[in-house]
Amino acid sequence: MIKDYEDFKKFVLQNTGIDLNAYKERQMKRRIDSLIERNKYDGYDSYSKAIKTNKELMDQFVNYLTINVSEFYRNPALWKTLEDVILPDLIKKFGSNLKIWSAACSTGDEPYSLAMVLAKKMPLNKIHIIATDIDDQVLEKARDGVYAASSLKGLPDEYKNKYFEKMGEKYFKISDEIKKCVEFKKANLLKDPYPSGCNLIVCRNVMIYFTEDAKQEIYKKFNKALKVDGCLFVGNTEQIINYRDLGYEYDKIFFYRKSKEI
Repeated sequence: MIKDYEDFKKFVLQNTGIDLNAYKERQMKRRIDSLIERNKYDGYDSYSKAIKTNKELMDQFVNYLTINVSEFYRNPALWKTLEDVILPDLIKKFGSNLKIWSAACSTGDEPYSLAMVLAKKMPLNKIHIIATDIDDQVLEKARDGVYAASSLKGLPDEYKNKYFEKMGEKYFKISDEIKKCVEFKKANLLKDPYPSGCNLIVCRNVMIYFTEDAKQEIYKKFNKALKVDGCLFVGNTEQIINYRDLGYEYDKIFFYRKSKEI
């Protein structure tokens, strides 16, 4: 019997591989309690029994748990820094065959934004971006490549006009040539192996949900996954205070260079 939130966390780890101990507890517990109430279950025990036997309910739970909020070209000024400063420097240092990882990629807005920006600097057939997320549902949506107009509100018209086809009044479909640049895979940042030899890792607006211990562990793993002089691009609320201890140098705001192995 699942008596309380502590028991429920163990159940979730056993059945999904997601370790809720790595997430900020008050915030996550509030979200889960709200979901249980909305689905009209009377507590953790009845809800855990339901999601264990109902795949649709389990998928809904994981999707809700992983907090998927995404949009193309989020924080445009930072994408301009990436385009005008960071990428030219990475190409100069490492050549055009950059190994790029979009970690916790959600519905694909971020890796597709990367592909479009890179396409201004190299042929599309040279671009290969690994994009990972823990949630099967968002990965499926990413592979479909169909987005509501609201997801594209910050995207410059040059990209929207070149790489999207309008579908009715409210939706846009991304071009197959951009889709081919991105390889989507399921992966859990807290427990699965990381790619190695990356020149650029983009992980934005995800760390805010993790505990300090989990964040530190992930930043260390990102360091190991990057080549020296490779770059980590984080969200606009996610400055790394102790970046030197973690083997990074401060480059531009929200961009960190790997300075050494740790």
